[in-house]
Amino acid sequence: MGASPAALAADLVQRFSRDRKVFLSLEYMEEQLRPAIVVWRLEFGVRTFLGATKAPDYTFRIGGRRVFFAEAKKPAVRIADDASPAFQLRRYAWTSKLPVSLLTDFEEFAVYDCRIRPFQTDKPATARTMLLGYTDYLERWDDLAGLFSPDAIQKGSLDRYVESTKTKKGTAAVDDAFLAEIEKWRDSLARSIALRNPRLSTRQLNFAVQRTIDRLIFLRICEDRGIEHYAFLQSLMNGERVYPRLVKHFRDADDRYNSGLFHFRAGRRDMTEMSDISDRVPSPTDPEVFLSPDCAEEQLRDFHCILSR
Repeated sequence: MGASPAALAADLVQRFSRDRKVFLSLEYMEEQLRPAIVVWRLEFGVRTFLGATKAPDYTFRIGGRRVFFAEAKKPAVRIADDASPAFQLRRYAWTSKLPVSLLTDFEEFAVYDCRIRPFQTDKPATARTMLLGYTDYLERWDDLAGLFSPDAIQKGSLDRYVESTKTKKGTAAVDDAFLAEIEKWRDSLARSIALRNPRLSTRQLNFAVQRTIDRLIFLRICEDRGIEHYAFLQSLMNGERVYPRLVKHFRDADDRYNSGLFHFRAGRRDMTEMSDISDRVPSPTDPEVFLSPDCAEEQLRDFHCILSR
């Protein structure tokens, strides 16, 4: 039999301590942390590496069900003090409705309560429920295994942990938050289009607003999945004549996708093309604040159901 996960962890801690300066160099990358993640795989469940998509590096599953994400950063990143990786992890976990997820660069290991809605202005410690250094791993190994191992999770360890760290401050249901965001975009777009296009009928106005939102959300989902160039929509917000450039992007998408969503008839202008929209109207273009693809698809369907009632 091979070495136990605890023994492998002890070896990794020893190696890290011995070569700490090398590991902390800026040249050492996240991919080189995979041996450490394999230890977690052996002890704590099946690991899925998600590649180059804009999503957490690892998804841990039990029986096909996602239980938590793990984001691996290079050791030069300061997990305790850098807000960016924490926000990135929390954003995906929150929109995926996972109550807990992990962030590590091996030198440090953090657990986050991901029921609390993340904001870019949050401090690194916001929603953090545990922070360990690599010198703590061996002493706390039984505690970690008792919390994150498959057997422990199946016996309710994560549920109890979430309950023990329960806090009402800052919590928000992702479903409600996403629907509220769409409604805010819809209201802002409707006001802007109506002000600048007074000849539109109510039916034409509703069509232009909803079709614009649908297209933006579809393209944002494509960005997060690596189908479209990441953050391209956000780049369109820089400079003047934002909407004409956005319409061109829609027309380019019409050439790429066989979808009625981008169906521009030959020789005729689409209603959204004929509309004029302010460059400052809020819309789902920012990759750092927009919700994850899985949530977006589900809640967009719910929003259409609400509109059709």
